[in-house]
Amino acid sequence: MMALLQRVSEASVRVDGEVIGQIGKGLLVLVCAEKGDTEAVADKLLTKLLKLRIFGDESGKMNRSVQDVGGGLLLVSQFTLAADVAGGNRPSFTQAAAPEDGRRLYAHFVAQAQKAHPVVQTGRFAADMKVALVNDGPVTIPMRMTA
Repeated sequence: MMALLQRVSEASVRVDGEVIGQIGKGLLVLVCAEKGDTEAVADKLLTKLLKLRIFGDESGKMNRSVQDVGGGLLLVSQFTLAADVAGGNRPSFTQAAAPEDGRRLYAHFVAQAQKAHPVVQTGRFAADMKVALVNDGPVTIPMRMTA
């Protein structure tokens, strides 16, 4: 399972012109399930990102987690993270999970995040979303977890 974390001052996601998810300070997390991923892999990824120390402490050093700073999570499904651009000019998405598996794993990831963290907002799986963010730093970190 893959995620692209972006430390943000604010972020939102719109579908059909309506804001469906919005946070202030926190993490915008683009999430991609790949073939062979399981709920256990999703749980491992969530545990890591909740504890990842990428927020500044009183000295300005990246020493605090999203949980430490009380930041929000905006979780957005993003199958294009699995793009393979090695051959030709059109990306291949063959490593992305099948849509039904991706939906199930994204729903699991969101449900577990909601149990573990007080501020969780989401996008809408398979929707045409417009994501807006103010990247803080900028800090952008790719993550991949496997079984």
